[in-house]
Amino acid sequence: MNTKAPIEASLKLAHTHYENFPVASILLPKRLREPVALIYAFARQADDFADEGDLLPEQRLALLDGFKQELDRIQQNAQPNTELFIALQATINKRQLPIQPFYDLLDAFSQDVIKNRYQDFGDVMNYCRRSANPVGRLMLSLYQADTPRNIGMADAICSALQLINFLQDIAIDIQKDRIYLPQADLEKYKVSEAQIIRGDASGTWGLMMEFQINRARKLLQSGAPLGLALPGRIGFEMRMIVAGGERVLKKLHQAHGNVFEFRPQLGKKDWLYIAYRAFSKK
Repeated sequence: MNTKAPIEASLKLAHTHYENFPVASILLPKRLREPVALIYAFARQADDFADEGDLLPEQRLALLDGFKQELDRIQQNAQPNTELFIALQATINKRQLPIQPFYDLLDAFSQDVIKNRYQDFGDVMNYCRRSANPVGRLMLSLYQADTPRNIGMADAICSALQLINFLQDIAIDIQKDRIYLPQADLEKYKVSEAQIIRGDASGTWGLMMEFQINRARKLLQSGAPLGLALPGRIGFEMRMIVAGGERVLKKLHQAHGNVFEFRPQLGKKDWLYIAYRAFSKK
């Protein structure tokens, strides 16, 4: 079966969804854009199964299980039933990608269907290990740069970016009865769920958010040397991603964490600054 159609659809999907961080960027070598877009399409569609529309939880889990069965077919060297997975199988085989990260992503999306509170930071990081880190590991495998040291730095960057997204989306997530802020932190800073539901950034909210911002920043900075460890355009892309994350954190800080009235997004001036930072390796 021709895999061109799902690849083209994946490239379109990658460029039509707004993201604060590059996806299938023109900065990547051309040979990597199609596999990156396919990985993104897999993750995007599975994430939509977990979040979008008015499906019942059991329907969402059934759709995600359908993806898992397709992965099982790839793992068993059998032909998948859908064009997306036929194209993904070809990419996995050609690029010798590990299949476990795909399973980890599905596990995280399934967890989103059934779990909506996280007790402590370790609980959140366990989710990030499956929801975000697999993407970084797949990218390193594509780059043929998946050394233990690089994987550790990529995990730090991906988890930090996931935490940043959580902070940006607090007001959106609460509408889905979902809170990724650790319950232990809310208790420590005496922030109630009722306050989040009200969209109330008064009291100790700013202090609690500053704690979250600083924690995400430290994690992001711990992985930042990966942008210098990776060569050429790939390293430049990584530095762009890190600088983008730092820029969003700065906007969150300047807004005193009031994500109810201000959700930071990156505009043209921001991207020019990010490109300067990445180019100058600062």
